[in-house]
Amino acid sequence: MTHESDTLAAPSRRRFLATSTALAGGLVIACFVPLGSRKLFAQEGAAPAPAPMDPNAFVRIASDNSVTVLLKHSEMGQGVWTSIPMVLAEELDCDWDRVRVLNAPNAAVYSNLAFGIQGTGGSTSTLECFDQMRMAGATARAMLIEAAARQWQVEAGNCRTERGFVICGDKKASYGDLADAAAALKAPANVRLKDPSKWTLIGKPTPRLDSLAKVNGTAGFGIDVARPGLLVAVLARAPVFGGKVKRLDASRTRAVAGVVDVVQIPRGVAVLARHTWAAKQGREALEIEWDNGAGASLSTVAMRKDYRKLAQKPGLIAREAGNIEAALKSSRKRVEAVYEVPFLAHAPMEPLNCTVEISEAGCEIWTGTQFQGVDQGVVAQILGITPEQVKIHTQFLGGGFGRRANPVSDFIAEAVQVAKAANKPVKLVWMREDDIRGGYYRPMWVSRLAAALGKDGMPSAWTHTVVGQSIAAGTPFAPMMIKDGIDATSIEGAADSPYLAAIPAVRIDLHSPESPIPVLWWRSVGHSHTGFVVESFVDELAHAAKTDPLAYRRQLLPAGSRNLKALELAAREFGWGKPLAEGHAAGMAVHESFGSHVAQVAEVSVEDGRIRVHRVVCAVDCGPVVNPMTVEAQMQSAIAFGLSAALHSEITFKDGKVEQSNFHDYKVLKFDEMPKVEVHVVNSSEKMGGVGEPGLPPIAPAVANAIFALTGKRLRTLPLSMA
Repeated sequence: MTHESDTLAAPSRRRFLATSTALAGGLVIACFVPLGSRKLFAQEGAAPAPAPMDPNAFVRIASDNSVTVLLKHSEMGQGVWTSIPMVLAEELDCDWDRVRVLNAPNAAVYSNLAFGIQGTGGSTSTLECFDQMRMAGATARAMLIEAAARQWQVEAGNCRTERGFVICGDKKASYGDLADAAAALKAPANVRLKDPSKWTLIGKPTPRLDSLAKVNGTAGFGIDVARPGLLVAVLARAPVFGGKVKRLDASRTRAVAGVVDVVQIPRGVAVLARHTWAAKQGREALEIEWDNGAGASLSTVAMRKDYRKLAQKPGLIAREAGNIEAALKSSRKRVEAVYEVPFLAHAPMEPLNCTVEISEAGCEIWTGTQFQGVDQGVVAQILGITPEQVKIHTQFLGGGFGRRANPVSDFIAEAVQVAKAANKPVKLVWMREDDIRGGYYRPMWVSRLAAALGKDGMPSAWTHTVVGQSIAAGTPFAPMMIKDGIDATSIEGAADSPYLAAIPAVRIDLHSPESPIPVLWWRSVGHSHTGFVVESFVDELAHAAKTDPLAYRRQLLPAGSRNLKALELAAREFGWGKPLAEGHAAGMAVHESFGSHVAQVAEVSVEDGRIRVHRVVCAVDCGPVVNPMTVEAQMQSAIAFGLSAALHSEITFKDGKVEQSNFHDYKVLKFDEMPKVEVHVVNSSEKMGGVGEPGLPPIAPAVANAIFALTGKRLRTLPLSMA
């Protein structure tokens, strides 16, 4: 039996606080790190989030010597189910084989310190709670030692720990035996953390704790949830964003075997049935006349034309130095280019889904979500209840990439609206076609660049005009993310490029056209387009200067910079400059995002007009590493995800409708297209960065640059095509 935790007093901002709560047969430690003590990716001038009043991480030690970590971050394949518990276990000095993990419930005490609300994204998971989890483990260990010392009537300083035991001379007690006694103690205000040189778990390759369950099918994903009396619902949405139901005839649907009900909600018409197939068949039988509204005129062709026109005009200034017009006018050599990237769907392998039960006590949700803090408020508003009456049971996520974290919690809101209208427990399931056509895409972008080269071939001027929708505009995040009309996510990786520091005249400007197409962060967010554009253009400048791309970047990047170190490592491990197989060529790129620096060298060929990527060598400097296996897997994953966008994927519109529907026309990388990937981690003591997203931005430009080296053809539009 677990008791509710005691309420903490307002914490000091100068130290970590910890508290303990008695359990029947165990110890719970809650560790708090004030938000004010760590500002990750803070926007200049943003108001600091208030320090939370409650603990935001827990470890439970039971009498059977098991250790349970309550994980506040959502596991969607990125490995936090293992890496975060590793940090706590290191300081706790427990038996790693006895560690178990549970998803934490939704509550403010589990806030992401980088966001101020509970949520997973921005490659923040491990780095934002690294200190927090160390403190939780060290606090629990100190209390267990104190409990043992009191029982044995010895000095706590004479005791040590080892793999879940406290030891003093010939005396030895397990953490499980000491848990009750430790729970009765007051938590120390200050504890000593391990010296990193003494770490035995952090930094060591460690197999994932969730692998077995995911292999044998016992892992619980949102789409697997089963509840008594649960109905399955699918939703017919307008074919055009902003469209509404004009006329509905559901008589044929109600005649479909297994269909139970048909209800209308703001975004469309839901069919509820006893199983998924009946719901799907019932939806196909619906007769709906839609009022598509103004969105019916949308087309990708027209939007690209408009974006190109905007790119010819100066936008809002994001960064400016020197006299750009004079520098360009007086240049001996000028290089200009226009780059384009399309809308992209997130397309996680598990389609969106949400199970809802509404009762007099409140609402319970079962889903895979990245944004519990937002979801809770959205549900409460729909039902007219308090956020505390909303209970979210977070499941494993079959991929997220940002789609399961949006400002309106669309897939959760729809499920709640359906359950409310039908007055029945409901699991709303999106088909693959719903997912591809359902909106919240990575925005489409057009970039126009120009640079002036001096006698030495190095740039003396650089201008970059970016055109694309703002992700934050019109959302609750706008005040925090948009400053003077500039959405920071639109120009990240462009306005703060390390190349610009050495260039005398610079201008980065932005146009943010509006559209009814809903857009959202997508793996690596703005870096997904600026990485491609900036690294491709630098390669263009290198070739215009008749300089080796590696040598050119060496001159542009600050000496000793983390980008340069990663680039040198990748080039060395690839064997840059050495002969390749006939018909093969190599290209490189390096990019910083989310606090990590990643360089990649790609080896490619073109076979019957088809681009083939044979090998990718990746070097990453992400600061201190918790689990090298996680870093390697995330670089491989990002490269695969990035290659899908580089070679295949795009969302296009015609007459307001999305033209793609499933993986036959929204194509992703196939098994036989996956290159050999080698990952090398820079030994770094710099500030910790993320690893979930930074591996993506360099892959498209590395491949495009290799294509140019091979064919002399510069590809400036994604997906890359030799046509």
